[in-house]
Amino acid sequence: MLTFSAFISIACGIIVVGFLSASAFYAREVDGISTTRNLIKRAGLIAAIWAIAEAFTIVSNLAAIIDSSIFDALDSTSLRSYITQTSLGKVQFYSVIGALLVSSFSQLVRKTGGIVALLMLALASLLLPLFQSHGSQSGLHGLAIGAIVFHVAALALWIGGVVALFFLPNREEAIPRFSVVALWCAVIVGASGVASAYTRLNFLAAWSSSYSLLVALKTALFVTLVFFGARHRQFIVRSLHGTRAVVQLLIGEIFVMTGATFVGVWLSQTQPPELDKPFVSDPALALTGVPMASTPTFSKILLAYEADGLILGGLILVTALYIRGVVILSRRGVKWPMGRTISFALGISAIDFATSGGLGVYSHFAFSWHMVAHMVLGMIAPIGIILGAPLTLLLRNLPAGRTSDERGLRGYVVSILHSRYFMTITHPIVALAIFDGSLFALYLTPLFGNLMTGHMGHVLMDIHFILAGALFFHVIVGIDPNPRKVPHLIRVIILFAAMSIHAFFSLALISMNTLLDNGYFKALQRPWWSDLLADQKLGGSIGWAMGEIPILIALIATFIQWVRADSREAERIERKSQRDHEAGRDDELDAYNRYLEGLAFQDIVEEDRKKRE
Repeated sequence: MLTFSAFISIACGIIVVGFLSASAFYAREVDGISTTRNLIKRAGLIAAIWAIAEAFTIVSNLAAIIDSSIFDALDSTSLRSYITQTSLGKVQFYSVIGALLVSSFSQLVRKTGGIVALLMLALASLLLPLFQSHGSQSGLHGLAIGAIVFHVAALALWIGGVVALFFLPNREEAIPRFSVVALWCAVIVGASGVASAYTRLNFLAAWSSSYSLLVALKTALFVTLVFFGARHRQFIVRSLHGTRAVVQLLIGEIFVMTGATFVGVWLSQTQPPELDKPFVSDPALALTGVPMASTPTFSKILLAYEADGLILGGLILVTALYIRGVVILSRRGVKWPMGRTISFALGISAIDFATSGGLGVYSHFAFSWHMVAHMVLGMIAPIGIILGAPLTLLLRNLPAGRTSDERGLRGYVVSILHSRYFMTITHPIVALAIFDGSLFALYLTPLFGNLMTGHMGHVLMDIHFILAGALFFHVIVGIDPNPRKVPHLIRVIILFAAMSIHAFFSLALISMNTLLDNGYFKALQRPWWSDLLADQKLGGSIGWAMGEIPILIALIATFIQWVRADSREAERIERKSQRDHEAGRDDELDAYNRYLEGLAFQDIVEEDRKKRE
């Protein structure tokens, strides 16, 4: 019963994601409004079924935990305790709320932006329970969670998209777009499936378990899906538009996808094989999912690696898309500057080192190393990313609308860049407040200690550091399109303000005599560097030193950009003056000189008049 209800819940979530993604990206759009109103309403109806199925899954889980019947699990006291005091119950309850919100708002949204927001909410509601799956309790915690999240997200976009094609009125126009997305999803599903299997079958005895047989069955179904996808791309896109063979092939895909989804749910309800070794109590492993590291040395910081699947998967995807964009431009005969590619690669490498590399590993166990990772993520890596001009590359590769009334993906991104929201956050004062103000909000409140106690909290902090730094340096030294032109003098002032605020924050940390981690580092029982307060003060000193250097580099870069901008303006004026002289017209300088001569002549006339009087 539990497997069946979980299957219904996941299947409904996948269909909702597919319907919303089809409405947002594959269907026709007129002036920013999707033409698939009926498809969105169907998504809302299925979201309501999803919420009911997920609620039944909550009751079934509780019944399995307390070893009782479904009716006994409906006891209000037990049910309330489960959804308020257990991690799994909380995320399942949040998933129910998310599905209900999608169902409610689907009756109201019409614009593409609102549909995309609903899509993000549906994806979050579908993926949230995965953070408490049995994979999160196995070895290689970060890799296991990241792999299953990317796996399910790609499957949802892939399978849900195929189902949605049946209901799209412009199926022939939608199939080419979906075919590209399906190819990327297939690659992600395959790679994440291999990574997920590795986290559970990373020892010899595991391959003789029933779990490994389920993995083999799912692998066979995946290979079949890839075959159908290849046939889909070969026949439907090229020649079988609107024919009976299209429907037959899509139905075949859906049957195989349904089987793969059921096997996946079966896997999620099956306990993976455990390594037969004596249990060793490790508070660090229980809190962070990572075993306590030994005393840090240069070689250990340089060579240690513990993959954070969520961040690593995102970095791999972004890098693949960046490389793909550069290749497409090259095929068009457009040369993308090598310096931008190198800069972007260095930024990505810095993020990986600060999240999955040795720096990321030790950031879990010592505040000082956490602060080093924070400075890399928030101040060093964003500069490399921004100088790689990812927005410019994106706009040059995104497709335009299929008709004159459709914005297309490029037009949609342009509308976001010129939206009121983007205009607000790119204001220098707002960007500075997010960049430096969040330091006080995070570290000088209980928020830091609460986020450190969970894997998702680490991920959210890392993402915030990256995005806040990217926004700030986009405003200051960015070469991507910016709806707000910030004078160079204002940029310099903002940089000096950022330097001062950052120094004040670091001094506040150094002068504190109380721990701000809410007992997190003490609970780790770290065998090295036992003086936690000294480690915290060291973190403040590191934040001051490492924080000032990138800002100083940005200040130098701003001065260079200022000088170059003035030089380009002078060259523009000179070229215009030359064209005016060649055309027999007075240029701006000649006109200004005549204006000064006129003023001087008027002064002479006025002096003569006064003398005569």
